[in-house]
Amino acid sequence: MKLLILGGTGAMGAYLAPILACCDNEVFVTTRSERKSENKNICYLQGNAHEVSFLRKILKSHYDVIIDFMSYDTEEFRERYHLFLDAAGQYIFLSSSRVYADSKIPITEEAPRLLDAVDDGVYLQTDEYALAKARQENMLATSGKENWTIVRPYITYSNERLQLGIYEKELWLYRVLHGQTVIFPEDMAEHITTLTFGEDVACGIAALAGNQKAYAQTIHITTNETIYWREVIELYQRVFFEVTGEQMKVKFIDSAQQLRKDLFNQYQIKYDRMLDRKFDNSRIMHLTDNSLSFVSPKNGLEKCFREFLKNPFFRYLSSSKLTAWMDMVAKEKTSLKNFPDWEKCVKYIIGRYTPYFKLKQNGK
Repeated sequence: MKLLILGGTGAMGAYLAPILACCDNEVFVTTRSERKSENKNICYLQGNAHEVSFLRKILKSHYDVIIDFMSYDTEEFRERYHLFLDAAGQYIFLSSSRVYADSKIPITEEAPRLLDAVDDGVYLQTDEYALAKARQENMLATSGKENWTIVRPYITYSNERLQLGIYEKELWLYRVLHGQTVIFPEDMAEHITTLTFGEDVACGIAALAGNQKAYAQTIHITTNETIYWREVIELYQRVFFEVTGEQMKVKFIDSAQQLRKDLFNQYQIKYDRMLDRKFDNSRIMHLTDNSLSFVSPKNGLEKCFREFLKNPFFRYLSSSKLTAWMDMVAKEKTSLKNFPDWEKCVKYIIGRYTPYFKLKQNGK
């Protein structure tokens, strides 16, 4: 097949392109930075896939499958989705399992979404990530075409992406490697979550590419195993000590409500990380004839964390404002040498030391 992957260099896409290329497919991958392919079946297309002019240029060719990892606001997607449907035999849209409302039973694809279930009028007026994805799903479902497949991954991890609650590794793990404390809400630690290895998700997407049984279907690709956030923390602490001989310091605050509203996505906290997330993955298993297997979260996380610690790499440095907030709570200081420019240094100094921010931290 001839396939186009939009934004395919992240935690899932980086695995997906080689998987598809192994089947002797012709794989094109968009990337904003210059890349050279070491695989004869993979070709990188340099450009910004958010720009309609770039999209129109690369979509002049017809593709058997387009797999879209890009994140759009609702109006951006409205301008583009017909281009994708017209240019491909199958358009695979990467939505998110963050679209689901709270559920006391394992979540299936028919479970209520936040867009349809919550009565929070202020929230519904936003285009927050979970709502935007649900609205974009609606556009595909009402497009009058059936050559689309909606995929809903949840939290994925890899050697390069290791999340902890609401934190990306560029914040929490950067601090850990510098001997500093990570701040984590006690109540969030007591919730279960579902973490799926990025390569497992990529294998699921590859199995859906060109699969006509998946047309006009919505499918989440997750493990059906769960893990508590506290267990994730304890796993990271144990592995970090075994590898480095150092302690990973964590300070628990009582409640996620203590997280600064101007620094965190409060809707992500309220409508996702503070909910128990367990999934029923029967549909993806059925569509792939039970050919998929999912790594246990504990085993997969440990393996990826150990691999990362062999050669730590960060795509960007942690946020100076979030660093300042954590330092304030932990009563620590971060050397200005850790920031790449003076602008971030100034933001850190203001956030860490000015009375205004201290008053906000104390809720005054």
